[in-house]
Amino acid sequence: MSLLPQETAPNVPAAVVETHISVLVFLGKRVYKLKKPVRFDFLDFSTVDRRREACHREVDLNRRLSPDVYLGVLDVVDAEGVVRDHMVEMVRLPDDRRLSSLVRDPALDVEPAVRTLARCVAAFHEAAVRGPVIDEHAGHASVVARWEQDLAELGRIAAEHPGLLDGRTLADVAVRARRWLAGREPLFADRQQGGHAVDGHGDLRADDVFCLDDGPRVLDCIEFSDRLRHGDVWDDVAFLLMDLERLGRGDLGDRFADAYREFTGDTAPAALVHVFVARRALVRVKVGALRVTQLVPGPDRRAASAEVESLLALAHTHLTAAEVRLVLLGGLPGTGKSTVAEALGTESGAVVMGSDATRKEQAGLPTTVAAPEGFREGLYDLATTDATYALLLDRARVALTHGESVVLDATWADARRREEAREIGRRGGARVVELRCVCPSGLAAERLRARAASGPTESDADEEIAARVAATADDWPEASVLDTSASVAACVLQARPHLGASFGADR
Repeated sequence: MSLLPQETAPNVPAAVVETHISVLVFLGKRVYKLKKPVRFDFLDFSTVDRRREACHREVDLNRRLSPDVYLGVLDVVDAEGVVRDHMVEMVRLPDDRRLSSLVRDPALDVEPAVRTLARCVAAFHEAAVRGPVIDEHAGHASVVARWEQDLAELGRIAAEHPGLLDGRTLADVAVRARRWLAGREPLFADRQQGGHAVDGHGDLRADDVFCLDDGPRVLDCIEFSDRLRHGDVWDDVAFLLMDLERLGRGDLGDRFADAYREFTGDTAPAALVHVFVARRALVRVKVGALRVTQLVPGPDRRAASAEVESLLALAHTHLTAAEVRLVLLGGLPGTGKSTVAEALGTESGAVVMGSDATRKEQAGLPTTVAAPEGFREGLYDLATTDATYALLLDRARVALTHGESVVLDATWADARRREEAREIGRRGGARVVELRCVCPSGLAAERLRARAASGPTESDADEEIAARVAATADDWPEASVLDTSASVAACVLQARPHLGASFGADR
């Protein structure tokens, strides 16, 4: 079933909707929005002048996405014609064309509308205002500060209302968020320098998106705080991704994200998007928890509590998916570690780096040129090997600070180099996973002979070199063993429990 044409201004009964900061009056084909005379930490509507300014600001900002919906600002006058207040005049849009309504109908094919919305948001971000202040608000320090503020407020709510929030989940959310954010300054700096920090919407909810036949209309951006609108484009998008998942349509969120990447060419790490989605969910947890505390015991309170629990789980799921890993994949020559490394990279989207290719690159040699040497001689002497591992780890460090998981393919026969890698992982806020590939010696020898017969490859190791490496290798008790005599697919399945179910979830 496709979306049927609808009037943009249906003739429906009058209605009044009240929020904590506004009153909306629905009359015929118009909506009139009045600001309440309230003052909170995040806004001040306490005077007529402030409300007038906020009304004009709302119209100007929302016309960026819906110019034909926001008609202007009207004066509210008394019987003598004295201006008492101000209100925003808007075109009334059909409730049944809200994205939040459409996604609940399994008979509707909403994907085309979601794709069109992604194109609209991509164009909006392309034209959005950028600048130093916006960059600052989207920077690492500001993002960390917002996380810490949200976590502190949720901690206070949990302490004041025992049982309202799952304390263990909340504590793990805090640990995972802080670990991920630690050391990610280079990623946020690159995002700023790439022009990805914008004056966005700030509150991109499915309830405020209307899918009309001539294109979407997106309403109700944040007008009362520039800081809350400023951020990375994916932080803006993350609210909608979270909201669609909350509504049980995470599949549509994936389609939106895919289309947005297509239209923008934005190569932000998926892990960064997961972190933004997690924080958006956490903000909804905070708002929902406060609402629960205001409700009397009964069905409404139970439903609100269930939603809070679901949103907290959603935040935890995305932080788990965002976890960055440094995988040390080692083993003797011929055990198939490079083949397994490539398979893990393909499945998960992790960056794969190998010592063999790095060694020849340093020497200025193509990887297809053979460079046979004796054990620890020439290209394979200790000094060159140390330099190779140093470059490999430096590249891994850069990738980790940018939120990318990394698979390092090398023998890892030296315990000293493994410890250096662990330290890189710790500093990069990554979980270090150590895997050692093993197979029967006869199979390894057969593989080495077959590789030599096929022509030059990245690795120059033969059976003699493999035996010398085995004789001098340090013990590796920290590693989990992979039996690579099985198929590549089976090896990946063996690795999965050690890597975690979420490895590859950010792909």
